[in-house]
Amino acid sequence: MQKRKLGSSGLEVSTLDFECMGLNFLDGKGLDEKEAITLLDNAVERGVTFF
Repeated sequence: MQKRKLGSSGLEVSTLDFECMGLNFLDGKGLDEKEAITLLDNAVERGVTFF
């Protein structure tokens, strides 16, 4: 996974981000907690660090 520096802090984040809004609200309903945790775990395993 490629990374970029975020601002002048030196913090590096993945170039791909993961939008989390749909985890708790998606067309009036969200994912259940177990599904949301699994989804986030999978993103982290693949190198996503920008949420």
